[in-house]
Amino acid sequence: MPESGPDAHAPAAVFRVPRASTVDLIAVELRAAIHSGALVVGGPIGEVEIASQLGVSRSPLREAAQRLVQEGLLTSTPGRGLRVATIRPEDLRDLYDARVAIESQAIRLVVARANARDIAEIEAALSTLMTASEGTDARKIGDADIAFHHSMVIQAGNSRLERYFSGLAIETRIASFSMSDGYVVRRDVSPSYRAIVDAIAAGDSGAAIAALESQMSDAVARLSGEPAEHGADYDTVEEPLTNDPLSLEPLNGR
Repeated sequence: MPESGPDAHAPAAVFRVPRASTVDLIAVELRAAIHSGALVVGGPIGEVEIASQLGVSRSPLREAAQRLVQEGLLTSTPGRGLRVATIRPEDLRDLYDARVAIESQAIRLVVARANARDIAEIEAALSTLMTASEGTDARKIGDADIAFHHSMVIQAGNSRLERYFSGLAIETRIASFSMSDGYVVRRDVSPSYRAIVDAIAAGDSGAAIAALESQMSDAVARLSGEPAEHGADYDTVEEPLTNDPLSLEPLNGR
């Protein structure tokens, strides 16, 4: 017997894609402001100013800020409130060890996929880095460097690895901002970048990971000041840190 009634021919339920909440959007803006240096490393989080500029109340701002505390991008200290995190030289090894763990697995997955398009994307990211390094824009070089590593993680096709990497990428920028001589990046592109790409293309994950580990060790040494102590000579370019007034766009104006 056929079904009858008002719901007999009703379409199946459709799963709605959740929209980003106000807290989600504020968290995105805070992360971007930290990554760009608009929120200064070690500096306080001015709740009133930020809430006013974003056009939100302080309650969702505080909730978003607590997310970043959990991510290690902000710190909360009784009596001092919320501040942008700093990364000390003695913490650099932990940061870069975490990156090696994420990126090594990404390399294994990319090699296992053996997809020519994936490798071409990584190759293109290296080309962008090489081009940026011909100039003297420290921020552009630094962004291209992170984009190269991000490309490897993207091509791995694992959303969790990508999410973990995104947080580590911001911490990497914080580490650079935390150095006393300003934002300094290596201008000459290490041969390890080419070694990583060539090893991935050859299906040799072990060689690619070894090149990655060497690259990360060099980064820790440079950021902690070891090159000068050991006679290493890197061509670097510097961007002095500024204290420009914070400027954020209202969320409802986009």
